[in-house]
Amino acid sequence: MKRIFLFLVTNLAVVLVLSVVARLLGIDQYLAAQGGNLGGLLVFAALFGFGGAIVSLLMSKWMAKRSMGVRVITQPANATEQWLVATVRAQAEQAGIGMPEVGIFDSPQPNAFATGARRDAALVAVSSGLLRAMNQKEAEAVLGHEISHVANGDMVTLTLIQGVVNTFVIFLARVIGGLVDRREDGRGGMAYFATVMIAQLVLGIFASMIVMWFSRQREFRADAGGAHLAGTTSMISALERLKEAHPQPLPSQMAAFGIAGGVGAGLRRLFMSHPPLDERIAALRSARL
Repeated sequence: MKRIFLFLVTNLAVVLVLSVVARLLGIDQYLAAQGGNLGGLLVFAALFGFGGAIVSLLMSKWMAKRSMGVRVITQPANATEQWLVATVRAQAEQAGIGMPEVGIFDSPQPNAFATGARRDAALVAVSSGLLRAMNQKEAEAVLGHEISHVANGDMVTLTLIQGVVNTFVIFLARVIGGLVDRREDGRGGMAYFATVMIAQLVLGIFASMIVMWFSRQREFRADAGGAHLAGTTSMISALERLKEAHPQPLPSQMAAFGIAGGVGAGLRRLFMSHPPLDERIAALRSARL
């Protein structure tokens, strides 16, 4: 899921920048000198952890537009764009959210994503490949899936989860740094700072497993939402079309994309943003029985 990939990368970058700022301002040195004052450290970690996640959320729509080259439809230029805008408007009204921005990005693969900090100010974008590969019923189901992400408040929930895991990553990284390097005056040296940076990266990778688990769970909910808005048969057909379009595991730059997901097993599955398409199709068929 592209929005998740962008969110995680932006969040990691923001947290690392905040850590460097804390070092330059002497905040890290002060906390290291406090020794056992873990309460103060936890407050600092929460402020920086949630700060990084919130900044990432606020930047999510801008980042998605820039990185994907999304062309926002301000005035439909043809019948396809008119249908796209009208369908999103109808589904947004049915889901009880404000009209999102609607856009198209150039990609041969059928895909779509939704992002944004608020339910009433989201962005829904589809690939040119999706418009070519799917019929209107299937495309409508994909749009319903994305609208459901917005209506469910998934990006906000993701931000809260990311803020919590950021807090523990920042907290534990500094505890580890203090164990590795603490001078007689209680302050940490360069080894402390280097350890903190490395620990944040390593712990951040493990923390992303939690975020990816949540992402997989919400895909089932969004599929159910798409089925409600466009029909279960159309949602299943759309997922089967995606399965045909991605018969092999996606390359790394595609693995985090919108509605489609890669194939994974074992340890790799822990880092998947989407459940396998077969599992999603089976869940919809089971719900219909």
